[in-house]
Amino acid sequence: MSDFRVRRSSTPSFSMSRRSALKRGSMMGVAAALASRMDAFASAGGRFPNGSATLYQSTPSVDISGTELKILQWQHFVPSYDEWFKGFVDEWGTANGVAVTLDQVNTADIPAAFAAEVAAEQGHDLIEHIAPLAQFEESVIDLSDLWNEATSRFGEPVGNSRLNSYNPTTDKYYAFVHGYAPDPANYRKTLWETVDLPNGPTTLDELLDGGTRIWNEQGVQMGLGMSQEIDSQMAAQTLIWAFGGAIQDENENVIINSPETVEAVNFMKELFQNCMTPEVFSWNAASNNQLLAAGQASYILNSISAYRTAQETQPDVALDIFFNTPLVGPAGEERALAHAHASMGYYIPTYSQNQDTAREFILHLVANYEAAALASKLYNFPSFSETVPGLEDALASDPAGSEPADKLLVLKDAVDWTVNLGWPGPANAMAGQAQSTFVLSNMMARAARDEMSAEDSVAEAEAQLNEIAETWRSRGLMGGGQ
Repeated sequence: MSDFRVRRSSTPSFSMSRRSALKRGSMMGVAAALASRMDAFASAGGRFPNGSATLYQSTPSVDISGTELKILQWQHFVPSYDEWFKGFVDEWGTANGVAVTLDQVNTADIPAAFAAEVAAEQGHDLIEHIAPLAQFEESVIDLSDLWNEATSRFGEPVGNSRLNSYNPTTDKYYAFVHGYAPDPANYRKTLWETVDLPNGPTTLDELLDGGTRIWNEQGVQMGLGMSQEIDSQMAAQTLIWAFGGAIQDENENVIINSPETVEAVNFMKELFQNCMTPEVFSWNAASNNQLLAAGQASYILNSISAYRTAQETQPDVALDIFFNTPLVGPAGEERALAHAHASMGYYIPTYSQNQDTAREFILHLVANYEAAALASKLYNFPSFSETVPGLEDALASDPAGSEPADKLLVLKDAVDWTVNLGWPGPANAMAGQAQSTFVLSNMMARAARDEMSAEDSVAEAEAQLNEIAETWRSRGLMGGGQ
């Protein structure tokens, strides 16, 4: 295991390092520098002016030369990130004498691929997914030391990233979430202007009323999925929170079967009947992005990736896409919450023979998170705020060419309304398994299709969650059960 207590100095590979940037001038100056670097970075195909994908070349605290690192991770929703990352990984491997293999697959395929490797007790050294996979806790190493070292180097992490990595029952950090993507509302401004909501809906009532009018008067549907994919699952959870429900309480007791959850299910059914089409039952994770980018959706819940796609493929549509915070429902503003659209977590399996190498790469990525933010066109928000100085000012003047320039400024407080999977409880194995088996989106779909009443569909979801929870409690990985 790495001993992080003694570290050699690191040398920046670019004239303005992460730390020197933090110390220079005003935050506005930092934002201007960030904007300038992003423009040059994009023009150079994901490289800095010296030709490197690396902003800050860190020095490992242990000798990892001669080792290898096999990485499995999802294909990023902003393609420029993957283009950059390949170069970034290669440069790190060359600089440290590490043979790196990078395999990237559709995010929906990660849980099954991970499960297969666990069963075989061999595979990749690092696995990344966009939602907590606490159900694999027994097959990954504890990363408490890595979190402690990262905190000593980069300051305190944001709450949702830390909590999406941690099991309080076992006191184990099963993952290291290096960054997250906020999950705001995406809406077409001109469509909502016609229903007297030029800034988009801010409440669930406005969403239903305005969305229904847009569908009836202009034939443009709303895009909230109810299929077996992660965006549909997150939309369902956001709606449940807005009504005051949750899948579990702070002590990990299953509480989904409540009047509040039933109300949320009935509301989703009404949305479907009034302003959606049956295609929402068969979507994949890219479908709502594609619908919005094609100009065929009035409103979706998603990160900024759909917008970034539209900037390139449908610039006229991109001009009309704006963003908003989670909607206020019957439970009030304090329950207007969202998951991270992507909680980008790395896992180091117990079978890995290169655990120190994996740890060192994670720290190197965190040190270079300004480059990650640039490459992702501000999709990736840092878990450690110090690593991307001037982020808020960059959101106020988008270096990737938003019109108006402050279109993304609504995301500046995303850390306040972004919570962990399973909130108000922890991101435990039950929450992870429920996410990957689509318990909530299936619950919504059954009622919307009139296959079950809302009450019966919620009761079925409760039974599924209790069965999942008991499995993990019997293995000592989850609390509750009272």
